[in-house]
Amino acid sequence: MLILLKIIWEAIRQALSQLRTNKLRSSLSLMGISIGIFCIIGVGAAVDSLQSNVIGSFEKLGDDVVYVNQFDWGEDPGDNYWKWRRRPNPDYNDFKAIRAKVKSADISSFHVFVGVKTAKFKSKSVEGAFVIGATEDYGKMFGFEFDHGRYFSPTESVTGSNKCILGNTVATELFGSSNVVGQKINMMGRNLEVIGVLTETGESLINIMNFDEGIVLPFELSRKMMSLNSLKRNGNSMLSLRAAPGVSREQLTDEVTGVMRAIRKLKPAEENNFAVNNVSIITNLLDSLFEKIGYVGIVVGLFAILVGIFSVANIMFVSVKERTNIIGIKKALGAKRYIILLEFLIEASILCLLGGIIGLSITFIVTKIASNYSAWEIFLSSGNIIKGVLISIGIGIVSGIVPAWQAAEMDPVVAIRSK
Repeated sequence: MLILLKIIWEAIRQALSQLRTNKLRSSLSLMGISIGIFCIIGVGAAVDSLQSNVIGSFEKLGDDVVYVNQFDWGEDPGDNYWKWRRRPNPDYNDFKAIRAKVKSADISSFHVFVGVKTAKFKSKSVEGAFVIGATEDYGKMFGFEFDHGRYFSPTESVTGSNKCILGNTVATELFGSSNVVGQKINMMGRNLEVIGVLTETGESLINIMNFDEGIVLPFELSRKMMSLNSLKRNGNSMLSLRAAPGVSREQLTDEVTGVMRAIRKLKPAEENNFAVNNVSIITNLLDSLFEKIGYVGIVVGLFAILVGIFSVANIMFVSVKERTNIIGIKKALGAKRYIILLEFLIEASILCLLGGIIGLSITFIVTKIASNYSAWEIFLSSGNIIKGVLISIGIGIVSGIVPAWQAAEMDPVVAIRSK
């Protein structure tokens, strides 16, 4: 162990000596390593940050929730568009049957997209607010948080009261920053009492559950306003179910599929005319996509790293040449081949590690600057830091193996006589 520590110390001393005595040559070599590490780890950090943001947005839909709608999230919409168009939308009757028959669900909800509407308050108006009609457990299903007010009561939901919940942006544009609970807005010819204002969703690359510019109505009210007596032909609707404690998502999916087939009266040989989806379908597709994007950074970085490898190898060949006499003396005094080999390998690894640290430092600075101008946080994860360090050491081993082997195989007598 003591011998190994001495070898490491000698390698560090020699590496620093190379940097001091051959500043330009060493700097150019380290630049190649630094740029390569920056390319690989920089792209990796960007991809990881993007993946975390996008998948985090989708995970707001819930890991233990299944969704019943027309189309399968894992299929290409272009390839199967007409098949999906022929399928009926889930309707309120499907929801009632599912709620009554599916025992493995903790809560269930149903919502329909009413459309993009204009909401008015006195002289102010908001155009382009999207309107959703939702059942009583919809807020609980998606974890609604309120700045002011509350969600619909069971009575308000069942009777379709003239109540509404505003997204944060809609409320601010209509009423400013004041508490608007109890105020009334006009929409689609009705005066609707505001009973709640949702907490601002905030910035994100993909806001799957962004209700900032939305208005939520009791489903029964939306059905009255839009005459959606048959959602099989009208609107974009979705049925959502959350698994009960102790029930897996797969169990819930199987039970929902069986109940839906019975509701639709499908024969055993007939394929489903509905889809039962979950978040993992999307996240698995995204994982594959981001993995391919990550290869781009590796390919780009490899070109810079190749330049660095040849540069460091050149430095090590020169180092071996300059220290031939010393190598001969060490071998004559009994130094084993592996000691000489380790000494030069560690020296090359130290040089590359310094270049890698510079590359990681540049990456860290760039990610911090980029985060200030990006819609999502870009971060340098500990995994990428470790990857950068290991790649740097690996480059050192690759670039130093031939010079180190050359030094280890020297004949001590010939080495001592050389000039």
